[in-house]
Amino acid sequence: MKSKGLIVVGIMAAVFFLFSAVGFCQAQGEGKIGQKEWSKIIESKVAEQAGDNAIINYEDGYIEAVGIGAVDPARVKGSNARPMCLRAAEVVAKRNLLEATKGVQIDSQTTVKDFVTESDIINASVQGFVKGAVVVNKDYFSDGTCEVTVKMSLSGKFAQTIIPKAIQEDKKRETPPPPPVSAEPTPAGAVVFTGMVVDARGVGARPAMSPKIVDENGAEVYGSMIVDKNYAVSQGISGYARDLTAAQSNQRVTNNPLTVKGLSAEGAGKSDIKINNEDAKKIRSATENLSFMKKCRVMIVLD
Repeated sequence: MKSKGLIVVGIMAAVFFLFSAVGFCQAQGEGKIGQKEWSKIIESKVAEQAGDNAIINYEDGYIEAVGIGAVDPARVKGSNARPMCLRAAEVVAKRNLLEATKGVQIDSQTTVKDFVTESDIINASVQGFVKGAVVVNKDYFSDGTCEVTVKMSLSGKFAQTIIPKAIQEDKKRETPPPPPVSAEPTPAGAVVFTGMVVDARGVGARPAMSPKIVDENGAEVYGSMIVDKNYAVSQGISGYARDLTAAQSNQRVTNNPLTVKGLSAEGAGKSDIKINNEDAKKIRSATENLSFMKKCRVMIVLD
């Protein structure tokens, strides 16, 4: 009898979510999952039959997904109904979380799905991270349905799996090599920058785990070829914000960041940001600037 109840739970959960109708949409600025709303740098995963069911929050560094479950009251009664319903909802939530995780933009050309398809090891790792996601909310409604929300960090072990692979893949691509930073120290009295803020508002830029800042010739000014891998894994290659002042005062870039304006968003994923050659030259002008870039002291401001 118990096994029949579990089968019913699975069927009902499948009815709630039609995965063939799933896609991704840009939702920077405002995002909603269940009854929650944010004003963050996020992207939403939308299922037409179920509304928003997952978000990728690049600003705070996590993915969160919701799942709805139900049981057949004619078959499952009494004290078994609620835990079985919650279990069904959690299964759906983690299924949604996996789909959202595959849609995480790694760089302007690659998503996690690309890595998962290419590597059985990464696929197994990502599956494991999703199974270990934390349940952050449970709701049981009067109509007999349940809603469960699960959450997974983009940092930690997930970043340890994805970022080194992204750096490795970047080295394989034929892109203009970044000009070397001047070996000359900053002249006495010159301004020493402690970080960089890239104002990419108005150019259609999108967030990613491994964005790049390039000059007008397409040569990398900042990105995976420059950063120290340990810093990139522990705190991400860049931070994101919606407010310029907040970005400039963020502890990531400490007390005296250089602010540059993005001219355009490049690449299929629109996560590479082009700046003018004069700003690029200023960044490359001293070894002190190379130091803050290696430590990933960069903030990107998006709409």
